[in-house]
Amino acid sequence: MNTATAIAELDAKHGILIDGAAGGAVATFEVQDPATGLTIAEVADGTVADARSAVDAAHRAFAGWARTSPRQRSDILHRAYELMIADIDRLAALVCAENGKSQHDARAEAAYAAEFFRWFAEEAVRTDGGYGISPAGGTRTLVTHKPVGVAALVTPWNFPAAMATRKIAPALAAGCTVVLKPAAETPLTTLAIAKILSDAGVPDGVVNVVPTSDAGAVVSTWLADERVRKVSFTGSTAVGRVLLKQAADRIVNASMELGGNAPFVVTSDADIEAAIAGAMVAKFRGGGQVCTAANRFYVHASVVDEFVAGFAAEVAALRVGPAADPASQIGPLITERAASRVAAAIDAAVADGAVIAAQADTPAEGWFVAPTLLTGVAPDAEILTDEIFGPVAPVVVWENEDDLLRWVNDTEYGLAAYVYAGRLQDAVRLAESFDVGMVGINRGIVSDPAAPFGGVKQSGLGREGARDGLHEFQETQYFSVAFD
Repeated sequence: MNTATAIAELDAKHGILIDGAAGGAVATFEVQDPATGLTIAEVADGTVADARSAVDAAHRAFAGWARTSPRQRSDILHRAYELMIADIDRLAALVCAENGKSQHDARAEAAYAAEFFRWFAEEAVRTDGGYGISPAGGTRTLVTHKPVGVAALVTPWNFPAAMATRKIAPALAAGCTVVLKPAAETPLTTLAIAKILSDAGVPDGVVNVVPTSDAGAVVSTWLADERVRKVSFTGSTAVGRVLLKQAADRIVNASMELGGNAPFVVTSDADIEAAIAGAMVAKFRGGGQVCTAANRFYVHASVVDEFVAGFAAEVAALRVGPAADPASQIGPLITERAASRVAAAIDAAVADGAVIAAQADTPAEGWFVAPTLLTGVAPDAEILTDEIFGPVAPVVVWENEDDLLRWVNDTEYGLAAYVYAGRLQDAVRLAESFDVGMVGINRGIVSDPAAPFGGVKQSGLGREGARDGLHEFQETQYFSVAFD
């Protein structure tokens, strides 16, 4: 199936999914291919009324889905996993079309996304609780968990498949029903996943999708609705703060996976070849448009020349181009505005004294930014303070460990970090000193459905993946049972 056919079969003009039925809207919004700027689809533009109807459907379906046995929920999620794997070519094609990722990255994302259905299919049947004698005697304490209720899910554009499944899978495993708003830049992949869930046997009303160009109005409607008891958001810290304020008005259970500013540390005894390979993944996967992407590189003075020489050769050799070309390793940025912002950050860094040590060639048209390696970057340089969200790697030289740790932790963010060191003990000791939620030790990737994904400080609240991800959609309940 070619991409045009895959998009056409989605019938995105009727892409509002409520109570198992696809519907249209008075208006549509356009989805563009970042590699060309051309419109590839028109999608139904959900309204506040659609948002309310989605909650109506999720609320009606909740009691029945919550009563469904864990085994039944598990079987449905496992079937969704099988259908996603069988459909991986089409899903990857949709990710390429609307997000611009390379074919390799898009297939990797689709496979990773499917794993959340498999993982939480397995977790759904591993219910836990507690039983014990109260300290004073005379009673027994029973502890159990129940689904929190209707969950509002808000997903970003940079992982349109994985961020949808990472939220939907634990919600369904826990017994929740959901209303979901995909990013306006990348709604097509989510619509395809919703169809897969329906084919897998998810009852009508359990998963409802409202694409919209007016995210604020739709999400605010959900947060103001007393039937919505959970919000799970992935996106910028700025938007997360707004949603948390809204959630606070009704004390809504909130999970937030927000921005990052990941340091990548290379010590004096690190395996430099391995560190370069890890840096390429940590920085350039998804074109650097990843919340866990390495944002600032701290390399020990004794190995910086060797590291920069090898890293520069790899950066310069990157193949940048549209996903339609199988040889492309790096695609465009998501929008023209994003590309202009990252290009401006490079120019500002150079004006501030940084040196361009390497750049890859880029196409003349499309929202592309050349993968860039910067050296001569001061520890307090502006480019190190904010999330770049693009293919730019600034390198800072360090010698003193106290200085290193101060630089690493001097940020409001705390999502991920990476450290390469020869002695594992040194790597772990450094990792324990980083104020972050996740650390890649001698590897350039931290994401895993079986691991608790999330950050500290301004990088968010709660965790996704692992058993922690299931508990995010559950409330703890205990019974005090008279026993004398």
